[in-house]
Amino acid sequence: MEKITDRLLSWASILDEGTRAQAVTTAGMPFIHPHVALMPDAHLGLGATVGSVIPTLGAIMPAAVGVDIGCGMIAVRTQLTRDRLPADRRALRQEIERAVPLSAGAANRTISRDHTRERLVRLRELASRAGFDPASYVKRWDLQLGTLGSGNHFIEVTADESSRVWLFLHSGSRGVGNKIAQRHIDVARRRCAGEDLPHRDLAYLTEGTPEFDAYIAQMRWAQTYALLNREEMMDRVVRQVSAWAGEEVQRLEEINCHHNYTEVEEHFGKRVWLSRKGAINAEAGRPGLIPGSMGTASYVVSGRGNADALNSAPHGAGRAYSRTRARKTFSIEDLRTAMGDIEYRDTSAFIDEIPAAYKDIDVVMADSVDLVEVRHTLRQLVNVKGD
Repeated sequence: MEKITDRLLSWASILDEGTRAQAVTTAGMPFIHPHVALMPDAHLGLGATVGSVIPTLGAIMPAAVGVDIGCGMIAVRTQLTRDRLPADRRALRQEIERAVPLSAGAANRTISRDHTRERLVRLRELASRAGFDPASYVKRWDLQLGTLGSGNHFIEVTADESSRVWLFLHSGSRGVGNKIAQRHIDVARRRCAGEDLPHRDLAYLTEGTPEFDAYIAQMRWAQTYALLNREEMMDRVVRQVSAWAGEEVQRLEEINCHHNYTEVEEHFGKRVWLSRKGAINAEAGRPGLIPGSMGTASYVVSGRGNADALNSAPHGAGRAYSRTRARKTFSIEDLRTAMGDIEYRDTSAFIDEIPAAYKDIDVVMADSVDLVEVRHTLRQLVNVKGD
């Protein structure tokens, strides 16, 4: 751990100057208590650094929570083992792609599954209690439940060190969560107009105001949407894997965790709003998930409860190259080499997701030795992504 300033601690051995400067700026906001914790995967983000844990007193910076509210991972350990799987992994990838709409803006054509309807009933009730209509943000928000999105979101079939098969996916609150975040970021900017902020994206909402209350209510709804979205997709993946493997998949263990969210927690003697922007809760004994890139290992972990790190850990490898720079640097041949025998959709659309565009996940995990204990190492067999 490096103490960058009295209000900024870092666990990142790979940290560029731009990211460091951004984190120093965030840590200088007057309501930070007691300090910002930078995770090993930290990199530049909107306003606040991705891979940072930001405790605040009486205020929240919506941009410090992120625009994909509730984004996170879910993993299911099954009874299947690698040697019992059929050889045709391409068929499985295609079946998953048929069951889960992919890519930005993708949506289901209809709502036909009982478990989808049940989740939507819950979400409508929660939105009513929160006093807003999700359709005011995205008209077809309900049809996007159970869809993956694009970028670094993925669905994977993996195997651990004992050849046990895990199903693993990463996604968030889709278009509705993004719109909720953008609207409240704009509200915060307007509320802070005229203030001498170090950056406009550090605009904040003050606890006790109607704007703050509206943001918290809608943000919590979006966090629930993200959680249920992952559950919905996992139900569909389990069904497809069961049909492909020729036996019903048993869910022997399931972990579902956010890494873009805010909760009220107590740290260093005070109740704070703790925003984890690209970080997971790593309280002592708490299970968590840390994915690598599309061609590297992912990890099932248990938190160590590091108080200085605000009981947090990284959410993944963290980008080392911007998407534009990655596309200029790497080729589709580089991607094919990196993916090896992993089954994936072979397209140039994923060049900016090549493992080399991310920090070395082994370094990230080495930096995390005081934050989490590794329980399982997962290696991809099948990768599904959206353009």
